[in-house]
Order: sequence, then C-alpha cells, then structure tokens
Amino acid sequence: MAEQATGAVRSWTVGDFIDAVADESPTPGGGAVAGTVTALAAALAAMAGRYALRQAADSAKFAGLVARAEALRAQAITLADEDAAAYGRYVEASRLPKEPDPQARREAIRAALDAAADVPAALATVAAQVAEVGAELAASGNPRLRSDACTAALLAAATAGSAALLVRENLRARPDDPRSATAERRAARAASLAADLVAPSHHLPDGTTS
Repeated sequence: MAEQATGAVRSWTVGDFIDAVADESPTPGGGAVAGTVTALAAALAAMAGRYALRQAADSAKFAGLVARAEALRAQAITLADEDAAAYGRYVEASRLPKEPDPQARREAIRAALDAAADVPAALATVAAQVAEVGAELAASGNPRLRSDACTAALLAAATAGSAALLVRENLRARPDDPRSATAERRAARAASLAADLVAPSHHLPDGTTS
C-alpha cells in the first residue's frame, strides 16, 4: 500500500516529488508513484495523438484518442492523490487502541484496507486503457512519434502491473475478492500490448520490416 503524502501530487515540482520519494519518509509511496507515472504516460500519448492529428485523414479517430488520453491523465493524477488519502484512513485505523476492544480495531483496519484496494483497482483499469491508446498510436499515428507512443504504452503496462500488486497486497485477507482477478486481467492485457511493441521486427521479402 502507498503511504500518506502531504499535499496534492499535481502541485509538487518534479524535483520535490522525486526527493520526497527517495527520502526516509514513507510518503509518497508506490500508489502515488504509479498514479503519477500513469498520468505521464497518458500525457505522452496525448502528445503523440496531437502530432498524428496534424496529418490525419481520419481526424475524428485521432481527436478521440487525444481526448481519451487527456481524460485518463486526469483520472490517473487524481488516483495518485486518492491513494494517499486511503493510506491516511488506514493509519488512523491502525492507531486505534488495542484494548479494551481489539476486535473493533481489527475490523477497522480490515475495512480501511478493503476501501484502499479500490484505488489501485481503478488505477489498473486506467493504466490498461493508457496502454491501449499508446499501442494504437504506435501502430497508426505519426511515425516520428512512434517511440513516444510506445513509451506511453510500456510505462502504462508497468503501472498496471504495479496497481494489480497493490490490490493483492491490500486484499491479502480476502484472496477471493474479485477486484484482484480483475486487476490482474487489466495488467495482463497491458503487458500483452507492451510485449507486442517490443517484439523483434519481422523481415518482409523486400527487405523492409513490419
């Protein structure tokens, strides 16, 4: 689970955010980092989409991809902040006194972890969708921005996997919770798209590559 951060992630400078991740404080943690990286991946996809839009015969397609990337970017950075808030609720529950009612404390911690799983579960879905947009732009967008679109998809695939891991960690006491399986499917889909992008090129009879 990611830890409680101070202030909205989007309000930090890049340098301050990196320093905060690296220092001895447990905040910000994995969820905030995964959400921020997903937002950056979506931003890369939006940029690649805008360049494709300049030269596109099918402008509606690329306009739609840009709009989708921008919406995903907003969702991802919001989830980065929500992850920190969810951790804060877990901290509050863990600080409840063990006596005279230890069962009440255990139930509060379990409820906080259960609620916290919703954030990375949502992030897994967002990241998988960013991977889809990046892969589509790598295949049909402006060739000069293909590496940027591929980078977007690869980063999103990584964060989808991270989010699925966070879901499992939060639901260790509930291994049959369907959110874990759903997040795993999202991550697997994103990983498959990423693998296709980095697969060795196939040489065609005329010497070109596919």
